[in-house]
Amino acid sequence: MTSVIGTIASVNWQPRLGQPGDIVQDAADIDQAIRIILTTPKGSDPHRPEFGADILQYVDRPEIEATPYLIAEIADAILLWEPRIELISIRPSFGLAQVTLAITWRFRGVDSKSSGGDSQTRTTEVTL
Repeated sequence: MTSVIGTIASVNWQPRLGQPGDIVQDAADIDQAIRIILTTPKGSDPHRPEFGADILQYVDRPEIEATPYLIAEIADAILLWEPRIELISIRPSFGLAQVTLAITWRFRGVDSKSSGGDSQTRTTEVTL
């Protein structure tokens, strides 16, 4: 689906990865941004060497050892690179050949009692 610039209704948007001509807005924009942050190894972006998260080094470690390091690395990366959200929780889930990260968040600075504000929590899942 191709989006026309005139149809962008949000200040927060970016091109949709893997679908040329399409965009993501609002919560989908943040969902995609979290995925980009967590799947980009630090040092791989030459213009922003600190961008990303060094989480792949913990994937092959025992769950009890890896969990606190994963949570700390994920929290640090998201708090630094995605200031539009508040983190609610980070839950790694270890499978036989993969790790799934469930990142629960909400938009920063939105009061649940304010009219029209979006205080809904959302979960972004990233599988490594």
